[in-house]
Amino acid sequence: MPTIGWFEILIVVAIAIIVLGPKDFPIMLKKFGSWIGTAKKYINNIQTEVSNIDIEEKIDDKKDEKKDES
Repeated sequence: MPTIGWFEILIVVAIAIIVLGPKDFPIMLKKFGSWIGTAKKYINNIQTEVSNIDIEEKIDDKKDEKKDES
């Protein structure tokens, strides 16, 4: 699996500055950061929901076991 090093990142940044220009580059970085933040929040919400479902299932299983023992 290929890895991305600092040199590759530097090349991508240099090309982005040349293509976008120095004035629009910070705007693009801000938008990209916003997209990354939104994606992280979305993934975190999904992980929380799945975790809550798992906890609820364990609680339900324990309740069922207690009913069976009675």
